[in-house]
Amino acid sequence: MADVEAALDAAGLTNPAVREYVRKYADLTGAERIEVVSPADDARLIQEALEAGELMPAGEGRYYSRSYHKDTARSEERTIVASNDEKDKGVYNNWRPASEMVPMLEDRMRGASQGKTMYVIPYLMAPPGNELAPWATGVQVTDTRTVVLHILRMARVGAEHLNDAGDQFVRAVHVTGDLENLGQGTPEDQRYFVTVGDERTILHFGSSYGGNALLGKIAHGLRQGAYDGWASKKFLAEQYMLIGIHDKETGKDYHICGGFPSASGKTNLAMMLAPDVLGERYHVSFYGDDIAWLWVDESTGKLMGMNPEFGVFGVAKDTNENTNPTALHSVDPGSGAIFTNIAYNPTTQEVWWEGRTPEPPADVTGWLDWKGNPISERTPEQAGEPWAHPNSRFTTTLDNVPNIAKDYNAATGVPIDAIIFGGRTRDREPLIRAIHDLAEGVYDGLTLGAEATSAAEGKEGLLRYDPMSNRPFMAYGEGDYAQHYLDIVGAAKDQPIFAHVNWFQRGEDGRFLWPGYRDNLRPLLWLLQLKNGEVKGRETPVGILPTKEELNLEGVDITPEDLDTILSIDTDRWKQEMGFREEHLQQFDRMPDAIWEAHRRVAKALEDDQA
Repeated sequence: MADVEAALDAAGLTNPAVREYVRKYADLTGAERIEVVSPADDARLIQEALEAGELMPAGEGRYYSRSYHKDTARSEERTIVASNDEKDKGVYNNWRPASEMVPMLEDRMRGASQGKTMYVIPYLMAPPGNELAPWATGVQVTDTRTVVLHILRMARVGAEHLNDAGDQFVRAVHVTGDLENLGQGTPEDQRYFVTVGDERTILHFGSSYGGNALLGKIAHGLRQGAYDGWASKKFLAEQYMLIGIHDKETGKDYHICGGFPSASGKTNLAMMLAPDVLGERYHVSFYGDDIAWLWVDESTGKLMGMNPEFGVFGVAKDTNENTNPTALHSVDPGSGAIFTNIAYNPTTQEVWWEGRTPEPPADVTGWLDWKGNPISERTPEQAGEPWAHPNSRFTTTLDNVPNIAKDYNAATGVPIDAIIFGGRTRDREPLIRAIHDLAEGVYDGLTLGAEATSAAEGKEGLLRYDPMSNRPFMAYGEGDYAQHYLDIVGAAKDQPIFAHVNWFQRGEDGRFLWPGYRDNLRPLLWLLQLKNGEVKGRETPVGILPTKEELNLEGVDITPEDLDTILSIDTDRWKQEMGFREEHLQQFDRMPDAIWEAHRRVAKALEDDQA
């Protein structure tokens, strides 16, 4: 058995509660060795992983890893929020009683790390000294070295974050299990990924990939963070990107955060640069692409935000010089980035993924697909299969992002001027519509979605609703969540403006009407001007739209007809949508009256618009 005390002493990890927790799970899992990790261990662990074949070199200072082929993404159906109070049950959180889940997970973990090293990772999901640091401290234990290397890029790691935390830290336990014999996708599936909200404990068994294994990220940063924010009545933990916009002419800084369902452009927006014609006046800075914690600074009354993460775990697919040059250069040679499940050439140490270039490398000699199979040996039937997994990833630290905000690590966080939601719809949703009213803004976020259902099912235009883009990460009931959101943001003296954006309207011929990418800055600048009272826009039943004259369109290639389309609403389609929204909201217990009143106001305005 491992000598736990000696390992903790050597690392200077003195917190008695932390030591007790590590002893418990070292004993339970049967780990042979204990190692407490700090950033100073990164180079050594990289070398050990290379020697063990867990990583492969991908050029100078970059690395490639391949996960088990059935272990490549989050598994929502195996992801549970547990607690000791059934009132925490929501529609989306797969709630189960803690009394059932904790013994089940500990039974699966018992003895599962025999012969392995248990790595102990003390971490902080906040800038040091931040007001929310008491809820941001945690200790993850894991039996997988590559998981450690990802966490070193994604979180602030070090014993100094925990020694004075007392008992107030998240206990995050990750045990990989025998991946080839867990029955993934069968009725005998052994995997479970459980966040026990009211015990501040995370127990994940049966994966070594992504958010299933990097427990500070989604499990703590979103699920546990959301539960803590609600229980403390102190903050919101949201799946939001966060950017800064600096106006060089006026010297003013603005900050915008917001939620986007999967495949709705969140990462590209978060890492956006200004269009060339606007670059002399505006600079866009990156804070985060995935999580934001929001709270009100009681001394100023301002709504504040920060990114609790320390890195980026980005989707590689379709990342290139046109779509996201910022992301591409955050994984430049020498960055220490780790690629996972992309195509790899061990001879040349090159990497490739779909969308990296218009066509894959012409010479397939030496290239392996994401499963490690030679591309050159593919049969004609396999020729069209992707080289990289669609959920292939890159992991890099925030300091590698070329336009990282200078104050991203500031303890104070940054003031939030606007909260935006962005779905993916081919019609109905204009380029941008602004909402001044808090309840209507929250209502809009609760009815956020992306197109999912085909006309063949008789519900053309129905969205897969993803409230606030937080559907897979809800930690408690949706009605309580809505009230908490109203309470937190409503306490701010200077209210943020809300808006809904849509980069994905299509013409009848299927083409996108708006160029997107860097040009997405333009509607956001209009939104800030509206908040400042510099423009007025045009009132519609669903919010304020820009006029053509108010949008800065210098250098944009768009026809007058297409511009008219993306700056208008289809009232008939909106009235259809209101019926779907009502069905959606009726699922949730304890939905605040203010949200239903907002729904009725919008529905009546649409009716009056046609009267």
